Amino acid sequence: MSGTMSNEPGTRIDLPDPTISLMGTGMSGIQYKIIGTTLQALVVEIPQGQTLFSERGGMSWMSANIKMETNMEGGFGGAFKRMLGGESIFMVTFESMQGTGLVGFAAELPGKIVPLNLGAGQSIICQKDSFMCAERSVQLDIQFRRKLGAGFFGGEGFIMQKLTGPGTAFVELDGEVVEYTLGEGQMLKVDTGHIAMYEPTVQFDVEMVRGFKNILFGGEGLFLATLRGPGRVWLQTMPAMSLANKLAQYMPMPSSGS
Repeated sequence: MSGTMSNEPGTRIDLPDPTISLMGTGMSGIQYKIIGTTLQALVVEIPQGQTLFSERGGMSWMSANIKMETNMEGGFGGAFKRMLGGESIFMVTFESMQGTGLVGFAAELPGKIVPLNLGAGQSIICQKDSFMCAERSVQLDIQFRRKLGAGFFGGEGFIMQKLTGPGTAFVELDGEVVEYTLGEGQMLKVDTGHIAMYEPTVQFDVEMVRGFKNILFGGEGLFLATLRGPGRVWLQTMPAMSLANKLAQYMPMPSSGS
């Protein structure tokens, strides 16, 4: 395919090539492309003998030489942790058996697919349900927030996901992504749900909105998340819940007689 569309009667139909937003190589030798702009997809080429894993139901397409196996990684304990983290109890591994294989993953919502090239022992904390797939060497775990207030009122539940290297992992974030680097003790206040990722050195907590008029008429809810440095944080511009609430305004309401 090319960058233009050719569709003369009786000739082969050629659609424009999709936009390639990013290309790269993982630590195990996988080659990946992130295609599209708003509704992105991830296409991964897996060398023979190498393995990729994802949540159940995450795969969109794959080549015939890919061996797919569904299993309960980490036994019942690991499955329970993943359930708390918003993921499926079962995980799926994709192994290329003969030559290079191909697996495609499509984003569930408008947003960005982000590759995370993690060194040995390097971790990143993500919103739950953001994990897409990763090289086999990456560890997927859950992150309990230390303070109950952050868990109950933080907008994303008591659990977040923790990815630890070595290896390359891929997460999908909602809307556009904005990055900030916080200095020692520097704090950022964020509307709950807009937190996409942060480094483990960042302290996460929740505080109540101050001011009677702010609570009643501000429209921001009762609580704001606080992120205190040092470390980097990544915010998302369109949380899934905000999108769902906006779309709900246009959904037909059942009539009282039905």
